[in-house]
Amino acid sequence: MLLKSILETIVNDNVLHSKWLNTLSFMENAGAKKISASEHKEDVNLIILKHAAEEHRHAYYLKKQLEKLEGGLCKTYKSHELLTPNYTRFYLNALDIAVCRYLKQEFSLFGFDLKFAAYLFVTYAIEVRADELYPVYQEVLTKANSRVTVKSIILEEEGHLEEMLNQLKAFSTDWEHHAEIVVKIEQKMFNNWINQLEIAIGTTFSGVIA
Repeated sequence: MLLKSILETIVNDNVLHSKWLNTLSFMENAGAKKISASEHKEDVNLIILKHAAEEHRHAYYLKKQLEKLEGGLCKTYKSHELLTPNYTRFYLNALDIAVCRYLKQEFSLFGFDLKFAAYLFVTYAIEVRADELYPVYQEVLTKANSRVTVKSIILEEEGHLEEMLNQLKAFSTDWEHHAEIVVKIEQKMFNNWINQLEIAIGTTFSGVIA
């Protein structure tokens, strides 16, 4: 099932849609915390602070969008209020570990230098993903005449991607080669996540809460 078809199924079901919004909020929040964790104790630039703040705001914004859906669902990030909770919870950490392993091998980095490099490449891969996912989601929302909207997030994610490109160019002259490999790592994880999401939706329709 294609991403658009999955999202159409989700948006047309209030419970699934609530869990989907909550899942996106969880992932934005996890991203914000990951960015903050990569900060140096003293050498913190404005872009990192801005990016962490905006990711936290996206998490809050998506939570607020839940008020536009009926039922008052998904008040927390507990597993029963997320879609594919196991894959969702470990998605970013798994990506971070895989990218750290790759960067350590390629650049012989350790400590904060490795954390910062991983922040650059992991965030880039996530921004590329967001740049693909949110517009499809918004297209489905618009078609369904949903009150939910992610247009403001789309605009900010585009800005984030440009900022990451500038930082990667400063990090390495060969950044494109390494970024391509990291994006492939993320693509594999995303495909697994989508496969699990499709299974979860099918399970939900059979009467079991995913």
